[in-house]
Amino acid sequence: MTVSLEQLRRCHVAVDLGAARTRVFVKGAGLVVDEPSVAAVNTRTGALIAVGAFAEKMTGRTPDYIRVVRPVSGGSVVDIDMAQRMLCSLLGEKLRRQLRRKPMLRAAACTPHDSDPLAQRATIETMVGLGARRVELVDTLIAAAVGCGLPIAQPTATMILVCGAATTQVAVLSLGSIVTAERIPIGGDAIDHAVIQYLRHQHELMLPSQSVRPLQLALHGNGLTTQGPSSTEIHGRDVATGLARSVLVDTAAVRQAIHTPLTAVLDGIGKVLRDCPPDLVADLADRGIMMVGGSARLPGLDQMLRNATGMPVQIAERPDVCSVLGLGEMLEGRIEPLTLDPLADAE
Repeated sequence: MTVSLEQLRRCHVAVDLGAARTRVFVKGAGLVVDEPSVAAVNTRTGALIAVGAFAEKMTGRTPDYIRVVRPVSGGSVVDIDMAQRMLCSLLGEKLRRQLRRKPMLRAAACTPHDSDPLAQRATIETMVGLGARRVELVDTLIAAAVGCGLPIAQPTATMILVCGAATTQVAVLSLGSIVTAERIPIGGDAIDHAVIQYLRHQHELMLPSQSVRPLQLALHGNGLTTQGPSSTEIHGRDVATGLARSVLVDTAAVRQAIHTPLTAVLDGIGKVLRDCPPDLVADLADRGIMMVGGSARLPGLDQMLRNATGMPVQIAERPDVCSVLGLGEMLEGRIEPLTLDPLADAE
């Protein structure tokens, strides 16, 4: 079923349940939650110990009876009960009381492009657990395009690349609808895994998971395809002895390890362009690609896309929150009328 902007304007809260972060937009209050999608649970009692940033810091540092879980994977809820408990804790008691006062609480939520009915149902059940009587599902590509200010209602092509933690979604939009799109199972997590595996195989060094992103940012300014400092000192644990050790890592080799999984993203972009009508591809030669999502800031990724496609590439001003801000604009009626498709709704 399609959802009109009028239906979205009746919603009170918008939620973007991402694999990396959970964001909540409340009508009239703005963005009220922006925390990692992580929860820590006591397996002996079932009690929720921590959520968000504090729970993320506990990753790899807990005793056996404390389990750190991520209830969202690939943009889809995989543990409904834990997702509900995490959301309730992130919202806080005061905000939950405000939402309960709504006689007919309506919620809007992002779903990945071409998500299956079971994934959509899991998202709906999560929102119902918060007290929502009606849930509207909006394609992440549409929400992100609205959030970064793309003129998707016009009869011209706009191309958007949503770089998430678990997946990358790319689409060409025109007249408020998706003309052609592709969902690629490569995201920021795959990039982190590539770096960890390179250090393990080449240097027999185990890198703490929370140190991968700072290592990538250390390459900032060098990019994925340009030359930079010849080596960088990395601290980790020796695979054989288990002792702390430091090694000098060739930054060019690290950039190559990051570059390898991104070839799948380039293949996905190529497929979308091949399936797109020629007239719209001509528009894209001037408009280029808009990058959004938490992994859009990966050093050198934008330059790599420019070199591969020959098109202009821009990074949104606030790429990590574009999806939830786009939902918020729809809730508050700040966009021009258009047909949103594909969307789904359920009670």
